[in-house]
Amino acid sequence: MLNVILVPIYTGVMLPGAYGQVVVIYAYFAIFNIFLAYGMETAFFRFYKDSENKKKVVSTSLLSILGSTMIFMIIGLLFKSSLSQFLEISIEYIGYVFWILALDALVIIPFAWLRANERPMRFAIIKLISVVLNLGLNFFFLILLPKLAIDNEGFLASIYKADYEILYILISNLASSAVTLLLMLRVYLRRPYVFDIDIWKRMIKYAMPVMIAGIAFTVNEVLDKILLEKILPVEIASEEVGKYGACVKLAVFMTLFITAFRMGIEPFFFSHSDTKNPQKAYAQITNYFVVLGSIILLAVVVFSDVLKVLFVRNEAYWEAMSVVPIILLAAFFLGIYHNLSVWYKVTDRTKFGAYISMIGAVLTIVVNLIFIPYFGYMASAVATLLAYGTMMLLSFYFGRMYYPIPYNFRKIIFYLVISILFSILSFYIFDRNLFVGISLLILFLGLVYKLEFENLKKLYVNR
Repeated sequence: MLNVILVPIYTGVMLPGAYGQVVVIYAYFAIFNIFLAYGMETAFFRFYKDSENKKKVVSTSLLSILGSTMIFMIIGLLFKSSLSQFLEISIEYIGYVFWILALDALVIIPFAWLRANERPMRFAIIKLISVVLNLGLNFFFLILLPKLAIDNEGFLASIYKADYEILYILISNLASSAVTLLLMLRVYLRRPYVFDIDIWKRMIKYAMPVMIAGIAFTVNEVLDKILLEKILPVEIASEEVGKYGACVKLAVFMTLFITAFRMGIEPFFFSHSDTKNPQKAYAQITNYFVVLGSIILLAVVVFSDVLKVLFVRNEAYWEAMSVVPIILLAAFFLGIYHNLSVWYKVTDRTKFGAYISMIGAVLTIVVNLIFIPYFGYMASAVATLLAYGTMMLLSFYFGRMYYPIPYNFRKIIFYLVISILFSILSFYIFDRNLFVGISLLILFLGLVYKLEFENLKKLYVNR
């Protein structure tokens, strides 16, 4: 949600070309984050659940991440100039990028520890503090400081520099990441440290396919922005990336739902894998996920013109609004994939996750490389949809072979087809007519109520 809140600030003070540079920098953030985590978060959940000595798992995981992050920082700072040229990120920004990546890496295991121990309140409070600080600093540097510096010849005037928006964004992120680590330091400080080489080797063996899958996921998620920057003509590349990057952010309502759902459900998958008939619970969870996801898909599509005015206030960006339904559906397919992926996680077949994600990544790269010169960012949106849709279908296919789950296919397909059909009618056929869209949304909610009310009533009574 922070991404959405910041969009009106960024698009209000930066033209698409400048904002495009921010989009590309944060695309690289996403890629490096995967390498710095190298699958240890998922491995932590897997081994923490089964280990008789949970303290060893925690300390080994912390020391592993701490050591790898230090190595990354040493290499990054030694070869800063070369990396700046290779990544095409200005030398004045690259140091901030390294520090933010390092600080974020160091809180991976502490946050995983909170999730594994079912402490959502502390998790939420720390995350919210980080978000509020980041948002507050962005607002100060980008909105307040330029106004205050005009009427002030003292300290405020001395720290303000025109056309430094990107640097101010990175400073805000760095401060937020630093405070987050400080709030999580007790996880590092309040434990005896033991590095168990045997546990570490088994965790790494489990984590490597997860890392490969994560790299492939990130390629699907962010590589399109980097390829747009590199393939499109120089004079329009950053501007097109900026438009695309801003409008894609409207899909964050789906992404937020998926992320929150995944954070809660991943520990649940492991903790219930040894219970009696866990497949039934997994199937029911997926059914409710599709119901909620279908509602979010249609609602965001229906109100997309309202949302663009609220969050992407500069009309210079609106040209790329045509990608919103495609990216929303792609994110929805990714969420379904996360639910279907339970089979390879609880059976320790994480290599399948890597294979499936790599196929999605290849699709993303090939479609972008071939079609960006002809269709620009629309090719990137379709590539993302094809990648996630293919991954979803492949996970379902292999899951039936290795870990059958009794999904209610009739309902799942019904909700998917109706929500997609109504979205197409609202956005493309009736040209985002709000009256038509709201009517379709009400009709869809009525169908959901009729089909799910009794099930939800039983679930509530049983609890």
